[in-house]
Amino acid sequence: MIETSDVQLDMITPAQPVQETEQEIKEREKRLREHNNEVAYAKAANSLRRGYFVLVADNIQIGNMGYRRYDISRNSNFVLVQNTDGIIQFALNMPSAGTNGLGGWTGKGTVRNKRIRFQDNGDVFMEYQLVSTSVNATVFITLFNNTNRAMAQITGGPNITVFGEILPYRDKDHR
Repeated sequence: MIETSDVQLDMITPAQPVQETEQEIKEREKRLREHNNEVAYAKAANSLRRGYFVLVADNIQIGNMGYRRYDISRNSNFVLVQNTDGIIQFALNMPSAGTNGLGGWTGKGTVRNKRIRFQDNGDVFMEYQLVSTSVNATVFITLFNNTNRAMAQITGGPNITVFGEILPYRDKDHR
């Protein structure tokens, strides 16, 4: 106890840290991962429903290259939808530049015929057409249950399947 002429203070000893067993730590971390996955899924599903999202791709499978998947950079490979505007971009780190100057392909256009369907098992399916003078592609997106992981199959121009995460993308009027 510390005393002064007008104040009396008691010393407080710090609480002992909670001792968790290794099993309790694993269970707590698992619950936290599951919770984070559920939150990411809810945000991704809502973004699909609203029509403002970006699927950031980290793997790609190109139709005429067999069933081999290739790791790609998340920075330059995406499927973007902002209500009626859409962009699909792939830069494959090839030695020769493609139509986007990066060794890949970019399509920008208007999103039409957008349909979304929620399955009983929790998967979400979205289909739309991206139309412009340079592109006429159909995009099929599958958001997998309890995660923000998704797959997009693009037909029409290059036949490509990409795998990645769906992230919310702000409305263009609210930047």
